[in-house]
Amino acid sequence: MKKTFLALLLVLPLAAQAPAPAAPVAELTVGAAMDGTYQWVPMQFIGAAEAMPAEKFDWAPTQGEFKGVKTFAQQVRHVASANFMFAAGILGEKPPVDLGGENGPEALKTKAEVIKYLKDSFTFAHRAFGGITDANATASIPAPWGKGSTTRLYLASLTVAHAFDHYGQMAVYLRMNGIIPPASRKP
Repeated sequence: MKKTFLALLLVLPLAAQAPAPAAPVAELTVGAAMDGTYQWVPMQFIGAAEAMPAEKFDWAPTQGEFKGVKTFAQQVRHVASANFMFAAGILGEKPPVDLGGENGPEALKTKAEVIKYLKDSFTFAHRAFGGITDANATASIPAPWGKGSTTRLYLASLTVAHAFDHYGQMAVYLRMNGIIPPASRKP
């Protein structure tokens, strides 16, 4: 009896401090939910791209298992081009820019040009995500890479996953150059 009473004395103050139930959240569309997830990508990716000094933008590791990998600038251009391609697929449009090859447009040489291309790709992707509805999210659409079909939801998910895959590689490149990625810095 004493133990039960003591346990109640310990638990009652905690129960009194429990948060009130949250107000109901308005339902989100699939596109709004994906765009909410996607907001983290530009924040971290652009910060990492801007953190690399211009003189190191064409740097790539060459020792060990890194031989033949993309340069830092190629990583950024590649993701930006993919953003444009995936978003155009979601919208059912042609990409609004030259996608270049596997490493994005080679004509983009300076850090400023590459960063602008990257930022424009995120803006375009946000617009595309806004067009995803509950009704069209899983409808079959032509795959933007030319073969087969896919869905808008798949392309939106791929846009997020693909960018974070390359963000991880860029974070390694930054650290190999003595730079802590902005998202990893302590306030």
